[in-house]
Amino acid sequence: MSDSTVVVAGLWARPLAESARQAGWRVIALDLFGDADTRRASIHWESIGDASSFTIVPALVAPALQRAAGRPGVIGWIAGGGIEAHPELLELGIPGLPLLGMSAAAVRRVREPRSFFLLLDQLGLQHPEVTFERPAQLHGWLHKNASGSGGWHIRAASAAEPAGAADYYQRLQPGVPMSALFLADGQGFRLVGLNRLIVRPLGQLPFVYHGALGPIADDALRAQLQHALEQLVPALALRGLASLDFMAHEGRAWLLEINPRPSATMLLHAQAWPGGLLQAHVRAVGGALPDAPPAHAPGLRGCLTVYAPEDCQVTPALAAALARSPDCHDLPAPHTRFAAGEPVCNVSASADHADALLAALERRAAEVCHALLSPEEFAA
Repeated sequence: MSDSTVVVAGLWARPLAESARQAGWRVIALDLFGDADTRRASIHWESIGDASSFTIVPALVAPALQRAAGRPGVIGWIAGGGIEAHPELLELGIPGLPLLGMSAAAVRRVREPRSFFLLLDQLGLQHPEVTFERPAQLHGWLHKNASGSGGWHIRAASAAEPAGAADYYQRLQPGVPMSALFLADGQGFRLVGLNRLIVRPLGQLPFVYHGALGPIADDALRAQLQHALEQLVPALALRGLASLDFMAHEGRAWLLEINPRPSATMLLHAQAWPGGLLQAHVRAVGGALPDAPPAHAPGLRGCLTVYAPEDCQVTPALAAALARSPDCHDLPAPHTRFAAGEPVCNVSASADHADALLAALERRAAEVCHALLSPEEFAA
């Protein structure tokens, strides 16, 4: 193990922590859940928010980063999902803890909806219709907030909703939700892979991220995303690992947003380069892209989040069984309680075809849900 330590922070730090370990770094993880495998990959973990509301608390992040900066061998910190909602955290400038990622100014450029969609129009890149005034006819329109992530901020447009600086309305676009994971150095890029996103309703929320499949082989879509990134990377000075979300409909890509930080789909491409994606991210932030294209094992890999079907508690027997399974991740501790709709864990699978992969993921998720709701039967 290297003497260097990286700090990873976000809503959910396990993918970052495990990728950092792949690079040979020690890890300090800051997230909401502190799951068993996140802690196993880390030398230290701290909470930076409220898991039940899926909310990062900035007042917890700054002191946690300051404490991490005092540890020996720390080389910097990497912002994961959820931090983009608080770009001021990227401006802390903590001595001894450089940000290994895009600056706050760069993140604001990417996430400010007016300038982003104006740029897409100027570059001739296709996207669903967007307006910043409440549509007169609300049917067929979505209300979004550019500070959100994971689809938790997306709702059907309503006459009762106020519109702030980060809010906008987007016409509902038919198609398959997808993303392009890429690595950029400010001018050039490497496309890591295309992913099919699993987006489903959760409670009253219609479009919540549940997981992903990848890498998806589609030469026509790949060419369109290559063309888009050839323009967007230098125009926005994108650096590091990031993802471009889009809808695929009748062979055409309709661009939605850029997530200017490592995304959850990095889990599907862990072997893209020796040393892992987080090492490649740090090098790209410094201006160096890999010489070779990414490597992918045959077939598809997938992950699916298991949300609690109703209020429940993880028994010690279930916690132990989940920990023994190589296909379960983000492992909850014994006696952890979950309200209906809270994420419990993730399951993974691999297969040659998307239908078989989805079926395997659904089967494993159903097994976890059954065990949650029938603890006596499971323990027996």
